[in-house]
Amino acid sequence: MNRTWSPFRAQALPPTAPLTENIDVNDRHERSQNRVNSSTKRNDKVAGEPVDHIRSTTISFRNMTEYGGLLVKYLEVRKLIFLDQLGWHVSESDGMEFDQYDTPYCRWIVIHQFGEVLGGVRMVPTTAKCGPFSYMIRDAQMGLLEDIPTDILFFEAPVEHSVWEATRFFITNSVPAQQRQRVQTLLFRSMCQTAMDNGAAHVLGIVPALWARWARRLGVNATPIGAKFSIDGTASQCVLFKVTDLIS
Repeated sequence: MNRTWSPFRAQALPPTAPLTENIDVNDRHERSQNRVNSSTKRNDKVAGEPVDHIRSTTISFRNMTEYGGLLVKYLEVRKLIFLDQLGWHVSESDGMEFDQYDTPYCRWIVIHQFGEVLGGVRMVPTTAKCGPFSYMIRDAQMGLLEDIPTDILFFEAPVEHSVWEATRFFITNSVPAQQRQRVQTLLFRSMCQTAMDNGAAHVLGIVPALWARWARRLGVNATPIGAKFSIDGTASQCVLFKVTDLIS
């Protein structure tokens, strides 16, 4: 592999089929009330109470005790989705899904309403190091993960303070159709804000193939940075985008 990482501007993904869900004209205003202010502070205190009580919270090892059992609920929902529903070969204990990347390096972004987890994503800096592991995409490229191909990227996986990885992205099936776009947008914006709060300019991650549909709907500019592949039957692909493209 002779290509190396260098930042570049994300390009828009190809157009997808027209969407049938309605867009809430008040969505932009509501989202602004929920923007993540800090990866170590409670997001719902930033700009008042959202009218539908959908909140975004960024959890770390430092602040996890401030949110009661929210992290446990998030890991339980991860088990429900990735193990029970998708049938992935992932670790599980006491009803929670986790792996070697759920470390103090992590920031877990959880979208929730009245204590119910609606969505989430896990973020890890590409400079993370825990035993033989670093972050998922790099470890796959180095042949450490048997379920993910080594040719996952078109270039050598970066190890940069300005680049974070996003994995375990999900929206639960319990989110009503009329709220899905709001939850997706809030999750993406919170992810980008958390990356910015930690000094990152780019986020790369493994996303489902249908992510192109979400990106088109949310106005996210991104660049595919690897070939499509399958994780336990789920079509996936690595993508890269600039965090300011979604925050601005």
